[in-house]
Amino acid sequence: MPVPARPYPTMNPAAIASHPWAYPALEIVHLLGIAMLLGNLFLVELRVLGLGQAVPLQPLASLCLRLVATGALLCVVSGVLMFASQAAELLTNRIFTLKMLLLAVAASNAVWFHLRGSLTRLDVTARLSALAAILIWIAIVSLGRWIGYA
Repeated sequence: MPVPARPYPTMNPAAIASHPWAYPALEIVHLLGIAMLLGNLFLVELRVLGLGQAVPLQPLASLCLRLVATGALLCVVSGVLMFASQAAELLTNRIFTLKMLLLAVAASNAVWFHLRGSLTRLDVTARLSALAAILIWIAIVSLGRWIGYA
């Protein structure tokens, strides 16, 4: 019995790795996602830390966190495609593994921050979580740049 054709296109990781502009294009999308994610996240985190108190936090967070989500989506999609094109090498790269671990820590911190209502509490715990987020993301970006050299 013949196998039915797939109604959707499939991704070929080798095509990404071998195409002259596919991987660089994914890197550009990834960098744009990082800029959207971190630029807006840092605005909210710095506001939680007490900077820019003249700017109301709730409207700032409402706008910025939508852009953070969009940036995160761009990063996830481009990151998965880049990973697929060189999975074997990345799975043995300790820097990549550490970056993935810190991404999980950053996500857990964000979930905990919002579940406890830190945007309305603005207490010491909220400030520590905001500071931790900034430091974790700086480490993630640094590790991301380091992957190619490890």
